[in-house]
Amino acid sequence: MFGYRVPAPDEAMLISGGRRGLGGAPFRVVTGHGKFVLPVFRKVRFLTLSMCESEVTETCVTKQGISLHVRAVIAFKVGNDPESIINAGQRFLSDQEQMSVLTGRIFAGHLRAIIGSMTVEEIVTERQKLAAEVLDTSKTEMATIGLIVDSLQIQSIDDGDTGYIDAMSAPHKAAIQRQAQIAQAQATQAAVEAEQAAARKQAEYARQTAIVKAEYSAEVDRAQAEAAQAGPLAQAHAQQEVLAAQTELAERQAELRQQQLVAEVVKPAEAEAERVRILAAAEAQRMKIQAEAAASYDRVALDRMLIDQLPQIVKEAAGGLAGAQVNVLNGADGLGEIAAGLVSQGLTILDSVRQNMSGQDKNTKADSNTGSQGLLQLRSGKERPSDNGPVNVD
Repeated sequence: MFGYRVPAPDEAMLISGGRRGLGGAPFRVVTGHGKFVLPVFRKVRFLTLSMCESEVTETCVTKQGISLHVRAVIAFKVGNDPESIINAGQRFLSDQEQMSVLTGRIFAGHLRAIIGSMTVEEIVTERQKLAAEVLDTSKTEMATIGLIVDSLQIQSIDDGDTGYIDAMSAPHKAAIQRQAQIAQAQATQAAVEAEQAAARKQAEYARQTAIVKAEYSAEVDRAQAEAAQAGPLAQAHAQQEVLAAQTELAERQAELRQQQLVAEVVKPAEAEAERVRILAAAEAQRMKIQAEAAASYDRVALDRMLIDQLPQIVKEAAGGLAGAQVNVLNGADGLGEIAAGLVSQGLTILDSVRQNMSGQDKNTKADSNTGSQGLLQLRSGKERPSDNGPVNVD
């Protein structure tokens, strides 16, 4: 809008003409908002409120009479309150660059005064104290001209060619160099120890690697040897099993052969021996009967004696069968036929004896042999035909 003016955020608008400002100032101060200004009748000027910088390079003499070249930087600005703006505006509005010049001169004077009351050691070691004292002594003057100081930094202190500061710092430099050398030596020692430790670790790693490789190689060789022996061992086990099976088979064959020998040789021999025994017993019994008959000349007594001895003869024949192996092919009928055969044999013997006793002794002996052969035929296992089937006697 025509005649409406607004200051920047870091500016103060000074309006002159018309009414006076605060405290009888020749202008009014406007900050942070706009203002309608009548043209021609009012005049507007702007004062910066931004940060300004002033650099001071001054040669100062210390309490000890030693000249020092001091370089400092001051950061300042116009105060934000209306009073500071009015004070700064009345002094610097037409030439605002003069604020830096004037500030530098003010601080140079205070800097010379403060350094003159201090020693070089205090100035060098207590720069912050020096800056604080300079700020305190200049604060009133700066406030009078409407300026405030944000910071004061002592950038450098130099004694020129006198060498005082160098001499003062020599012990510290020596100590620092000594500490640096010690630190370097310790670092070197640590580096050497680290290298030695690394070398030991490498050697240990190499040793362990060699051991592992050797163990692995031995394991591989052992596995290969076992694999190489596996075939022959398996073949040997197989042969051993075959031999064991053959041995068992041979033992079974020997047992079977033994049983066959028993059946083919021993049993027939025992049967033949039993047959001979029975024949001998029958012959002895016959001769005994003949002897008794001849002695008594009693045919009736002889017959009765033969009849009395007939059960004993049959018993002897049956006893001979007790140890023999009898195969009955037709069951109960076969057993009946065996029993009937035994009785018939006994009767045949009795008839032969009776007939031969009346004839010659030669015929009697032949009949007796016939009876004995009948018993022999019964004992030797000859098959006798029957109606129900054959009977085998072994």
